[in-house]
Amino acid sequence: MQQELHWMGRTIRYADVAEAALAGGRSIDSLPYVHRILLENLCRSRLVGRPVDEGDIAALLRKVDTAELPLYVSRVILPDSSGLPALQDLAALRSAVDRVGGDVAAVDALVPVDLVVDHSLQVDFWGDAKAEQRNLVRELERNAERYRFLKWAQQAFRRLRIHPPGTGIIHQVNIESIAPVVVLETLQGEDWAFPDFVIGGDSHTPMVGGLGVLGWGVGGIDAEAALLGQAYIFPRPQVVGVRLSGRIRPPAMTTDAALLVTQKLRDAGVTGCMVEYFGPAIPHLTVAERATIANMAPEYGATCGFFPVDDQSLAYLRQTGRDEARIGLVEAYCKANHLWRADAGECPDYDRIVDIDLAEAEPSLAGPRRPQDRMPLARVAEDFRDKLALPMSDGGFGVEAAEPDPADALPGHGFVALAAITSCTNTSNPAVMMAAGLVARRAVERGLTVPAWVKTSMAPGSRVVTRYLEKAGLLPFLETLGFDIIGYGCTTCGGKSGPLPENVAHAIEQRGLVAAAVLSGNRNFEGRIHKLIRANYIGAPPLVVLYALAGRIDIDFDREPVGYGTAGAPVHARDLWPTQEEIEALLPQARDPDLFSAVYGREAAGAAAWEALDAPDGQLFPWDRQSHYLVEPPFFSDAAGREPVADLARGLAQARVLAAFGDSLTTDHISPSGEIPIDTPAGRYLADAGIAQKDFNTYVGRRGNFEVMTRATFANIRIKNALLPDVEGGFTRHFPDGGTMTIFDAARRYRQEGVAAIVLGGKDYGTGSSRDWAAKGTALLGIRAVLAESFERIHRANLVGMGVLPLAFRPGEGWRQLGLTGSELFSFSGIEQAVRDGTPVRVVAERDGEVITFEAMPQLLTEAERVLIASGGILMHVLDEFAPAAGDSNGIGK
Repeated sequence: MQQELHWMGRTIRYADVAEAALAGGRSIDSLPYVHRILLENLCRSRLVGRPVDEGDIAALLRKVDTAELPLYVSRVILPDSSGLPALQDLAALRSAVDRVGGDVAAVDALVPVDLVVDHSLQVDFWGDAKAEQRNLVRELERNAERYRFLKWAQQAFRRLRIHPPGTGIIHQVNIESIAPVVVLETLQGEDWAFPDFVIGGDSHTPMVGGLGVLGWGVGGIDAEAALLGQAYIFPRPQVVGVRLSGRIRPPAMTTDAALLVTQKLRDAGVTGCMVEYFGPAIPHLTVAERATIANMAPEYGATCGFFPVDDQSLAYLRQTGRDEARIGLVEAYCKANHLWRADAGECPDYDRIVDIDLAEAEPSLAGPRRPQDRMPLARVAEDFRDKLALPMSDGGFGVEAAEPDPADALPGHGFVALAAITSCTNTSNPAVMMAAGLVARRAVERGLTVPAWVKTSMAPGSRVVTRYLEKAGLLPFLETLGFDIIGYGCTTCGGKSGPLPENVAHAIEQRGLVAAAVLSGNRNFEGRIHKLIRANYIGAPPLVVLYALAGRIDIDFDREPVGYGTAGAPVHARDLWPTQEEIEALLPQARDPDLFSAVYGREAAGAAAWEALDAPDGQLFPWDRQSHYLVEPPFFSDAAGREPVADLARGLAQARVLAAFGDSLTTDHISPSGEIPIDTPAGRYLADAGIAQKDFNTYVGRRGNFEVMTRATFANIRIKNALLPDVEGGFTRHFPDGGTMTIFDAARRYRQEGVAAIVLGGKDYGTGSSRDWAAKGTALLGIRAVLAESFERIHRANLVGMGVLPLAFRPGEGWRQLGLTGSELFSFSGIEQAVRDGTPVRVVAERDGEVITFEAMPQLLTEAERVLIASGGILMHVLDEFAPAAGDSNGIGK
């Protein structure tokens, strides 16, 4: 299975996937490309002596759905939001190992790790030329303690590389600069080439699939194990082939095509599958366009969205200034090892095929709460108005009509409070960014302005965007409309939209207005974008500019003018929209390799301040007991005498429902990322510690403090707990007395009473971000099990990683279908056998003398996951490996 490739005078070894497939009774042409990459990973690991056997390879080739693949990633990539907690766990692991006399140095990054500091930037300042610098200064002030920890980690973990503030957004930096596509590495003294395979601590890691790199998002918990060099155990994936046909027809743009794909694949049910694109449309899609579609993989529920390497991949590598010799290696290796796709129409043996015609794409928005809820522009206004009076339980806003008030000059419900050109999803695509600039130019030339109530901002995912907009002469027009560069990072899309103007915030709160946000992001979940904005829409950057100019979401662009320009003349959207020819004429400005080389060849704006940070050194981090940013996590305490499965079984003998939720509960609902309101458990905790509200930072900024994050769990201000159907926010009822209190307080009372807590959910529980704190917080609240109709992949794995048992109702059943209310006393039996053998758990729910009995299936997909539950979660499992004296070795069923 080993072959040689001669490149630049060197002999390069590689694992031959065609030979391996043939040995397993398969033709290489029948294998989807993602399976070829997984096959290569298994074969190479076996050739270099890793614990992979023939049975693992055979299971992949023979379509054994229960197969567990021991994969070894080539690298890990992390944003600071999940990367800092992951590194903090490793620092705590070192401290725990040190306490029992273990080898501290053994706790180290054994694969390359890139951490991009991009998730802490907030839009505190906007609308002027100084906004970028002022936001950067504020970011560094606010996060100095966190950043000193990261700087310590850079010298403590040998294969960790930190990209400082101001570099860009992780996924855009990855595709433009970091991703090698093919890795060249010395293994056992020999040069090996193999496909880049990355897992990331952010759910949009699949964006790199647009370049031909297999990657997907995991929780920080899984990332920790992978960077420690452990096998990443992954169930054999089903691969859905998505045949793309047709072309995107103007005035539609790539964003509109991505929203179309998202809607159709959600409807097709690809959750947990790998999506591989093929078909006649593929050769015409640039890598930038492919990356936008791949970026949305979490939104359509897939593990990844993958476009195999082809000529477009090489063209992009050249456009972004990559080394020509390494580009030659990419081409030579991929062609030699059957990872090059020359014929986009070829159809491997996919588990199923979904057909999508890109010509169906039309200018659209998705919203007001989910990215898969796509609407053509003509329907947006009517849909919004219909939802105003509709009860919240039916997906509406439950409000009465609001007339304009001369006191605040706001037009009433539906006014646009935020308009943000943001997110790697779209700012990585020069065509849509040039289109936004062209719309801005025409608007300025016609005398249009943005209403004063609209907060406008532009936060590109790369400094390259600024350079090519400058070269094209479009940046000044965007700035004239208030779309000044506010920095380079994941801002509004990730909930760091910053404050609204005081008069706008006051009007929303006093008048109960339903305000709108329009952004070029990938997520618009409730409470994510801004706590005061209830209607959130995602769309292409030029649409962001149009809605900013209009100042309201309930506008019909076909019939109404965007605004009135010079001499009061009406200006319509059709007057501002650029032609495809105009856009194409500007694209060479964005495809200049020298531009990328210049940007990535010099330091980011925050590099000097980063270097000036005074950080500790040494292998052990000096924890500060007075810190409210970096608190040593409790995950490695009380290790001695553990019997996790037996404890789980005893705890679930009597359990109460802490909260009950409907379908599509997101990890944003479970663990919010934006600002910390003072009237929440987390806000009160910080205030009681003497911290002024202006210094609270965001939940992302406080992820190093488990006290804050435990209190934040299920505390999203828009979360809807069915135990209190008429209340929004993190409140619940405590049983059996039925008293109303915060979820945090109820969880604390159940712990004091010795009663286990459980959570009930509907379909797609845990959709959204790969947010490990959604699982960590769940565990720290004392929740022992989550019982739902179905789970999103990453969050289910994170729950297992934290020792929380995910259980699924039988098909067709759910807590609502069974007539449960959440007030019942639950008893679970058969837990130990279920963990060991995957057998059903018997559940008895008793309420006022009525007994409801049903079965639930443990959602433990691999033997490795059963071992993790038996160990009490991955962190305790890792501690056992590095310092066996710290805890007992736990067998399943102990």
